[in-house]
Amino acid sequence: MTIIDKLKFGYKNNDKVVENYFFMTALQLFSSAFSILIYPYLIRVLGSESYGTYVFAFAVVNYFLGFISFGFHFPSLKIISQNTDDIVVKSKTVSAIFTAKILISILASVIFVILLFAVPIMQSNKLLFCIIFGQVISEILYPAWFYQAIQKMAIVTYYQLFFRIASLPFIFIFIKTPNDINIYAIVATLSTVLPSIGLFLYLLFKEKIRISLIPVNQLKIFFTDAFPFLGSDITGIVKHESVTVIIGTFFSMHDVALYDLANKIIIIPRMITRNINMAIFPKIINNLKTETIKYLIRIEYYIGLSVVVFISLFGYWITLFLGGKDMIDAFPLAIILSFTVIVWLVVGCYINFVFIPQKKYYYVTKNQLVALFSFLIIGIPAILLTNSIIAIVSALTLSGFSEILYCKYLIKKHNML
Repeated sequence: MTIIDKLKFGYKNNDKVVENYFFMTALQLFSSAFSILIYPYLIRVLGSESYGTYVFAFAVVNYFLGFISFGFHFPSLKIISQNTDDIVVKSKTVSAIFTAKILISILASVIFVILLFAVPIMQSNKLLFCIIFGQVISEILYPAWFYQAIQKMAIVTYYQLFFRIASLPFIFIFIKTPNDINIYAIVATLSTVLPSIGLFLYLLFKEKIRISLIPVNQLKIFFTDAFPFLGSDITGIVKHESVTVIIGTFFSMHDVALYDLANKIIIIPRMITRNINMAIFPKIINNLKTETIKYLIRIEYYIGLSVVVFISLFGYWITLFLGGKDMIDAFPLAIILSFTVIVWLVVGCYINFVFIPQKKYYYVTKNQLVALFSFLIIGIPAILLTNSIIAIVSALTLSGFSEILYCKYLIKKHNML
């Protein structure tokens, strides 16, 4: 059998996996490409201070979005993946998560309002924070895990693509000065919320999912299964978004903009690679083999290293093109952050194919806690001794490798692989 024949055979037997991966990656690639496309315009008309304030506000709101998601993604993905033809199970699962998120969002909204009047920077930018907080609607309505499990990410891609493109004229027509930052926030929020509403309606009318509010006492099992992932998600969000919050608090909004640009430079290779594990998950969850997992981990190390080399060679020119000379200090930050691609890949492989199948959900949380504490242990002295955002970003990257080491330790200790 020739290589071409092997490729054809592999595609024929995994066409849904390939399609799911393609559209998952295409969706995130488009989202990333879209933000990069409009970035040169936004950074020049809004200025780094105003744009940095938006990034800072979005980082704060992300804490709330992570809390509302509550780690439901992985347990729900597993349930739907194993019951793709059972409309009753699918309807019950979607209804339970929908109800749970509504309840959590009420609590999150109360906390948000309190902080809005208690924290000076939030108080002085109340409208901006409130507009961005509107993305909570999207978090409630859009069950990404459902479309991923039934391998219909194409639908999600089409909806997102349409509304993102539709937002372009509003950005270039109405955003002209730093004072238009709230207008940009409105456009960005609507481009997230509107497709979520459309996908929610698709769920009802095309997938025939019957959604109803579930009694609180019946939600216990969903909260129990998701809770370990809540710890993991929240810890991960706190670790990553805290970099933005710390930079904005101790340095300046210009430095926030530098860090944001460095993230944008590596976001496309990160998006391309991180979906590998998620796309494969529904296909091999019921037939896991140790050899397959070890092979995936080895390949993902190589993929991650290739990203580091690419950013090191071409990152300077990418930075110059996107942000101009005033933002060139984002280049060394991008090189440091490129190593996190290795972490995303390898840790994602351990979580998807070792911890979750063996129901070791709390290992995911413990792993993230190790990463968070590693970041704080390295990051706090870095701020005090160097007063440099490079030190903070380096602490973030090093904390990621502590995740890999801890995963290896758990697997070896408990003979899980």
